[in-house]
Amino acid sequence: MLLLAFDTATPAVTAALHDGERVLAESTVVDARRHGELLMPAVDRVLAAAGATMAQVTGVVVGVGPGPYTGLRVGLVTAAAFGDALDVPVHGVCTLDGLAWAAGEGGLDGPFVVATDARRKEVYWARYDGPQLRVTEPAVNRPADIAEQVAELPAVGAGAHLYPEVFADHRPDPAHQSAGALASLAAHRLATGQSFPPALPLYLRRPDAQVPAGYKAVLPK
Repeated sequence: MLLLAFDTATPAVTAALHDGERVLAESTVVDARRHGELLMPAVDRVLAAAGATMAQVTGVVVGVGPGPYTGLRVGLVTAAAFGDALDVPVHGVCTLDGLAWAAGEGGLDGPFVVATDARRKEVYWARYDGPQLRVTEPAVNRPADIAEQVAELPAVGAGAHLYPEVFADHRPDPAHQSAGALASLAAHRLATGQSFPPALPLYLRRPDAQVPAGYKAVLPK
């Protein structure tokens, strides 16, 4: 097994290789505006660091969000292209689940909350009873609107760090997504026969860019 994993649903453009037992190589750059520029160089770096080639990849793991429209689609389109070109399966994994798994690797057990920055003064979030057990569907809300639901729970992720008045017990790590953790979670699910969600974007809200409702006439009638 050689899994190529990456996620572009958060400001962290992250890629990793996993052989089914351990992470062989990982590369992460935090830049919310250059997902398209940074993803392929990250893939090249992890392949080179592991001494592997694309032809050896047996599966692709991709974070499906939730996340902003523009960044998220970079990873999903790339995953679909790799899966088609290499004729290998593409496994979708919720981005929040990857952060929860990383929190578990760091010693955090449930219950806890994962929250990422959704912009517009909102967070993408979900509750967990452990690193592998999400107990709510991913959602997008203003922090103040979920204060009672997350009160006194440990919280990880950049969203929790932004709103300490709501996520009072926010932990410093993991702050950003790790493709190594995403790959480790996927390898565990494969080994235990668990299913994966479709490798389709989990947006939760409409994109910022909208088609104008009307157009101003520029030619005489």
